[in-house]
Amino acid sequence: MSNADEQAGPTVSGSLTHRVPDLGALELLLAVARLGSLGGAARELGITQPAASSRIRSMERQLGVALVDRSPRGSRLTDAGALVTDWARRIVEAAEAFDVGAQALRVRRDSRLRVAASMTIAEYLLPGWLLALRAQRPDTAVSLHAGNSTVVAERLLSDEADLGFVEGLSVPAGLDSAVIAHDRLIVVTAPGHTWARRRRSLAAEELASTPLILREKGSGTRQVLDAALGGLARPLIELSSTTAVKAAAVSGAGPAVLSELAVGEELAMRRLVSVPVDGVALARDLRAVWPTGHRPTGPARDLLSLTRG
Repeated sequence: MSNADEQAGPTVSGSLTHRVPDLGALELLLAVARLGSLGGAARELGITQPAASSRIRSMERQLGVALVDRSPRGSRLTDAGALVTDWARRIVEAAEAFDVGAQALRVRRDSRLRVAASMTIAEYLLPGWLLALRAQRPDTAVSLHAGNSTVVAERLLSDEADLGFVEGLSVPAGLDSAVIAHDRLIVVTAPGHTWARRRRSLAAEELASTPLILREKGSGTRQVLDAALGGLARPLIELSSTTAVKAAAVSGAGPAVLSELAVGEELAMRRLVSVPVDGVALARDLRAVWPTGHRPTGPARDLLSLTRG
């Protein structure tokens, strides 16, 4: 072996995890140094004295040096133990600073929640969920952006939203999802429309051949209807919100296809009439969505749990 090799000392390899004691052991050593008693240190840290003795022995084996001299009068650090204690103090202080910084990040994350939702969910389901969230997290500021399912996906993928809700038949690319509710589209008209007085159900062909008041392409409602009619739905008017479609239908402009969630009051008050349809699949799942691999945390996780209550 060369002189250079002898001066270089032993080669250290492997993970620090196997060479450096864990924080719990270092905190125990610091408590022993401060209190001069292994039993007192164990009581302060909420562990038994045998557990504390075992942890000290394990740390001594790991480091290869004796750290504590035990006697009937108490526990005293060895010279090596005093040196290791100085190093331990710096590590524990760095860990405390790390913890403070991580907590600040959590507080900043939990202080806001950005939600993007397609129109039906935004108008008819989210208000109740957000009221319940406010009761749990009164200090969280919530912003809501309502748009069609395509817009919701874009906002999530560009990190402009923490959680989204969509109504379409499929999950947009790049997103994970969970079904939170089920919905059904129904055909509605004003009471004066001829369909309001018909005795038999509409056939798919008649629905496809009739100009309808529709949501715009890209909306979950439109996706479901286009899929049910093979892309043959004929727009009389295309509007960008459920409220606008409903208002046009109430005015007598023509029949519309809307979420059952959106027209409960209008049906009860007879401002709109539901028209039965045969042979058209108009059921759909409502989904929460988030970027693939990034499960919701903090207030987004809490809101997601409320949608399943």
